[in-house]
Amino acid sequence: MKEARPATVVLVVDDAPQSLGHLCQALEDDGYTVLVARDGESALARLDLVTPDAILLDALMPGLSGFEVCRRIKQDPALAHVPIIFMTGLSETAHIVEGFESGGVDYVVKPVRAQEVLVRLATHVRNARAVRLAREAIDVGGHGVLVIDAQARVAWRSPQAAAWLRELFPSCAEGLPADWLAWLSAGESAQHTTVGANGQALVLRNLGPVGLGEQMLLLQRRAEPSAAATRLSTASLTPREAEVLSWVAKGKTNRDVGDILGMSPRTVNKHLEHVFEKLGVETRAAAASLASREMG
Repeated sequence: MKEARPATVVLVVDDAPQSLGHLCQALEDDGYTVLVARDGESALARLDLVTPDAILLDALMPGLSGFEVCRRIKQDPALAHVPIIFMTGLSETAHIVEGFESGGVDYVVKPVRAQEVLVRLATHVRNARAVRLAREAIDVGGHGVLVIDAQARVAWRSPQAAAWLRELFPSCAEGLPADWLAWLSAGESAQHTTVGANGQALVLRNLGPVGLGEQMLLLQRRAEPSAAATRLSTASLTPREAEVLSWVAKGKTNRDVGDILGMSPRTVNKHLEHVFEKLGVETRAAAASLASREMG
């Protein structure tokens, strides 16, 4: 049963497109809009005008090879999400590996079988759309997303992730910070905290595989410490003073606190006097309010 695919655009790149007439016809019959380019330069020029949903790319062409075209496409953040399926008469392992390493998601061997291409293409287009929607939704939610390929290179980055990388790790250019690479290589933890050049922290979570050799990272900026947290952290309260303040923040009277901690109300009051001085407040209510915002 065929799926309806309105406005689904496929770019077919081959130096002998006439040999793919049956494939292009099958694609159109299945609801795709088909664009054709005869070489790598023409393909890149077309991509300046339109972003297709997928690309079927001949591996060996005069001029730019399909592998080089794929690498250039994947270096463009606006196009990196587009799935690329290689069409090749080469079935040697080295060529297949080069196709994946350059950024391809799949390959079919010539002479291509139209029905096989349709099935593979539908799967990759559907997956790419689902991942794109998820990335956009996460970005709107105040998170960033990175997709990392099998060589730990950035295959795609959401706008928020790109902005954070530029701000926090300006020296890394298009690569990843060294501590990220070590964390990914170790594969021992699903979460990692990293600190940028300006002292701000990002929390990274590995969401697992999203494609052949690719994995998705969710980035969340660690919140700035509140004024209350900063003041409490620098107040140097003794353990006993902190205990007294905690109970006062929960609404306990001096007598209640004394009963709980085994001291007289007068001693509780003495501790509070020290707390007021260290926090720079003058009243019980102000100290309780400050503590309740930090201690919850």
